[in-house]
Amino acid sequence: MNVIPDEIPAELPQDKGIQHEIDLVQGTKYCVTRQWPLPRDQVKAIDDFCESRRQAGQVRESKSPHSAPTFCVKKPQGGWRTVHAYNKLNDATIPAQTPIPRKDVVIDSMAKSTIYSTLDLRDGFYPILMRESKIALTAVSTPSGILWEWLVMPQGLKNVPATFNRCVTHLLRSVRDFAPSYFDDVFVHSPAVNGKTDVEVHKEHLRKLLGLMRKHKLYANLKKCVFGASEIPILGCLVGKNDVRPDPEKVRVISEWPTLPNVKELRQFLELATYLCKYVENYAGKIRPLSQLLKKEAEWKWTAECQQAFDAVKQGLTEAPILAVADQDRPFHVVCDASDFVIGCALMQHDHEGRDRVVYYQSRQLKLST
Repeated sequence: MNVIPDEIPAELPQDKGIQHEIDLVQGTKYCVTRQWPLPRDQVKAIDDFCESRRQAGQVRESKSPHSAPTFCVKKPQGGWRTVHAYNKLNDATIPAQTPIPRKDVVIDSMAKSTIYSTLDLRDGFYPILMRESKIALTAVSTPSGILWEWLVMPQGLKNVPATFNRCVTHLLRSVRDFAPSYFDDVFVHSPAVNGKTDVEVHKEHLRKLLGLMRKHKLYANLKKCVFGASEIPILGCLVGKNDVRPDPEKVRVISEWPTLPNVKELRQFLELATYLCKYVENYAGKIRPLSQLLKKEAEWKWTAECQQAFDAVKQGLTEAPILAVADQDRPFHVVCDASDFVIGCALMQHDHEGRDRVVYYQSRQLKLST
């Protein structure tokens, strides 16, 4: 079986040991939304889609008391994408509490590695079966008057990303020391060890990973894969040999951001900047004049102090140091600082050459006591 195919086989998948379940809030009866009329070309696109899934064994006709409507959205490259409006069902579904992998844990696992690959998993929903007792809840109507229900996990359901992440983590558990996963991304990293070069070790790691993917019928998208690189993008940053730096594209977006005209744009700016705050010393102190504008009673007034804070955040990210990947076998030390309004620290570590390196900056604003 090719794990990087041009087309993924349309078939009912094997049981991977994880099935998608839907737990409803107590007292929920039926989740029904009537199907609305659609243009003829969309009706045909929906019928063709459902028929292809029926032939693959992934849907079947239903007599369920539940029903969600189906519609289409235009694909950027042309054609229609079929969408199920599971709004009522999702509102009545209890949220999953599956933990999301921590970004810092994923990156810290790569200490001492010198060669990297990343694989993007394709079609993450249909390879997972629905729990038999929950299939009726997935029922969807079409403008042609047919009610279908899904035997595999469909797109649009609440908790689907959590189930997919749990499934991938379960299937790849035996290789997570060198191939941690984050939803549909798998990051392979290797050092030179036991007399073998990093390339030799990396090939062994890739063989083990691809063997598991072949066994469990997980597929990768070649266009989004990177193999044997000295640096790979991981969750908004670039990770290489003992180094972590912010994604240059995200830094460019921040550095070119025009002056902020309102609270909405300020929130958008800070949301992106805060995602990269670990690279900026005293980030909380730098943004303090901006965060004051987000208070309920605050009047929007862009002062010189606000502009200075805005420019300081941009400069801080543009000139951000390359951070060290935390090595758990070396001692750490912490450098702290404080003012009347902000406390901050830097997690530090000496590298193998004796240089003092920053692993992580952290800071926060102090609240006034009441």
